[in-house]
Amino acid sequence: MTDPVLTDELIAAHGLKPDEYARILDIIGREPTFTELGIFSAMWNEHCSYKSSKKWLRTLPTSGPQVICGPGENAGVVDIGDGPDGTRLAVIFKMESHNHPSYIEPYQGAATGVGGILRDVFTMGARPIAAMNALSFGAPSHPKTPHLVRGVVEGVGGYGNAFGVPTVGGEVRFHPAYNGNCLVNAFAAGLADADKIFYSAASGVGMPVVYLGAKTGRDGVGGATMASAEFDDTIEEKRPTVQVGDPFTEKRLLEACLELMASGAVISIQDMGAAGLTCSAVEMGDKGGLGIKLQLDDVPQREAGMTAYEMMLSESQERMLMVLNPALEDVARGIFEKWDLDFAIVGETIPEDRFLILHGNAVKADLPLSKLSSSAPEYDRPWVETPAAEGLGDVPAISALDGLRALIGAPSYAHKAWVWEQYDSQVMADTVRTPGLGAGIVRVHGTEKALAFTSDVTPRYVKANPFEGGKQAVAEAYRNLCAVGARPLASTDNLNFGNPEKPEIMGQFVGAIKGIGAACEALDMPIVSGNVSLYNETDGRAILPTPTIGAVGLIEHVDQVIGGLPDAGDLALVIGETAGHLGQSALLAEAFGIEAGDAPHVDLALERRNGEFLRDNRALVKAAADLSDGGLALAAFEMAEGAGLGVTLEAGDIATLFGEDQARYLVACSFDQAEALMVAAGQAGVALAVVGRFGGDTVSLGDEAAPLAELSALYRGSFARAIGDA
Repeated sequence: MTDPVLTDELIAAHGLKPDEYARILDIIGREPTFTELGIFSAMWNEHCSYKSSKKWLRTLPTSGPQVICGPGENAGVVDIGDGPDGTRLAVIFKMESHNHPSYIEPYQGAATGVGGILRDVFTMGARPIAAMNALSFGAPSHPKTPHLVRGVVEGVGGYGNAFGVPTVGGEVRFHPAYNGNCLVNAFAAGLADADKIFYSAASGVGMPVVYLGAKTGRDGVGGATMASAEFDDTIEEKRPTVQVGDPFTEKRLLEACLELMASGAVISIQDMGAAGLTCSAVEMGDKGGLGIKLQLDDVPQREAGMTAYEMMLSESQERMLMVLNPALEDVARGIFEKWDLDFAIVGETIPEDRFLILHGNAVKADLPLSKLSSSAPEYDRPWVETPAAEGLGDVPAISALDGLRALIGAPSYAHKAWVWEQYDSQVMADTVRTPGLGAGIVRVHGTEKALAFTSDVTPRYVKANPFEGGKQAVAEAYRNLCAVGARPLASTDNLNFGNPEKPEIMGQFVGAIKGIGAACEALDMPIVSGNVSLYNETDGRAILPTPTIGAVGLIEHVDQVIGGLPDAGDLALVIGETAGHLGQSALLAEAFGIEAGDAPHVDLALERRNGEFLRDNRALVKAAADLSDGGLALAAFEMAEGAGLGVTLEAGDIATLFGEDQARYLVACSFDQAEALMVAAGQAGVALAVVGRFGGDTVSLGDEAAPLAELSALYRGSFARAIGDA
């Protein structure tokens, strides 16, 4: 097949700007082949190169005594202490987006997002133990939203359930800003011995480069480039760039890879994710300071007549690339044949700085490998600071109960059983706390330890005040971990924004990064992995800035979990001070469609002090929840409703009930526990106040009351009704 002529239109279709193409010509001193153009396009797009974000990502705190491996590998690695036999254990985790594919083809887009993040974890030698997802959809009334919700949730469940990993948490939100661009952020965590972590840097000259897993097809060709562009009315034409996943093949791949790693045959290993064979080979070579030579005739193919371009850019799923210890080739091959997976030597490491691609008798690409990765473009995009928010002004009148009804009847805050009941949260039999009650908790198998997982961000806050919104996302993750008794360890971020070439969008990104960095530093939650997803726009309309924070915490003994529910007669207390901040609140957004005022400001020292106080006094607390969206009224209702109880809150004013001041927790205690907690709070200088009582069969806010059964029916039925599935 003859390569097409490289016209300006073809170059632009590959996501390369004229100055970037000129840079390619300078690097190689000639016009690239079509395959080389595709390789540069894949490696230099936003999704793979982080060319608009690298400058700012470097400012994030990424280290600490608990961090074994920070950003730059497939996933972050954090020490969690000794296992039962004295071996040092590590949790390996990351969050990544599959936004564009999920909008085009929701089931496969979401499914392959789950598959990709699981591979990131087990590529490093970890057995996955938990998954989460953070989903953002458009307005429920938008004609495409119900289709997207059903497809994405089915895709997440279909892949995760079949693979056999528990989905233990996450979040789902709705907002018109996502009408043309939903967000699907997938998180996975796994466990490994700390001294048995596998990395991607190739080493040794003349070492075999081995292709592992499923065969290569044409699905996903150009997926990474598509993920680095805005949508327009040609969106349906992009459907072929969405990959197709097979969770049962991935399960076999997991077992084969873990067995392979135990054999000693692996020198380095990398999953084939974005940009497939191209990105995996280039990253392995670049990190090891080596070149790579590939013979594409040896690549296992499931379709006839595939070109070099197609094979190099295919994003077919369930594939890995490995540098093999040649002495153990027969052992390695035997393992993969046993698991009925492809094993093919497709190349070798070479000493020169070359990425040499052969197909048939022809050289299809011959490029300086280091220029594809570490020498990719890096931009200092112009940015403007988000203007300070105007004052909130008068808040429209609403009764307290009507305010609560507005929240629990909104799909963003309604009960999410419709979602998480489609996920298997109990597979592997180590789940301590299932979705729906705050952070998910999974026991570290064979030990008394447990790990807690959460995912948080409030995009309204970030749009109004990127710095405070970035801080708040980390602080809320911190609170959610503390609320179950976990000591926060580290974070992963999934930074979803619009077009970075617009200074106001880049300003949102910069402000959020500064806020995230400040909070991670103050709360000892370094960023150890993550993903940036830009160009989340359709027809020039950007999503809300959505820097999702995934966080992991450690509970040294499962007996220390704060995981109960209130009993009738228990007191409701709030840790922290309530001023009644209503700017950018959930109440105003859901009850009145108002998104005005400033985001709540986050006092990081107070966050730390109050969180440590709760953890230190966990024995005095039956149940705890952080106060965030919806404030005290929503948190108290959710806690009471989960226990099948009514609740009485003494306050009747809207600001106290629905204000979203930070650094606060709602806790349930018996009378004696509450007395002891009051004494401890006085000694620690922590604000603590009794705000009500659990029990009965009504929900009372000040002098208003409604039957729990009525409110519970609204709360539990609103999500399904909103997407037309009731």
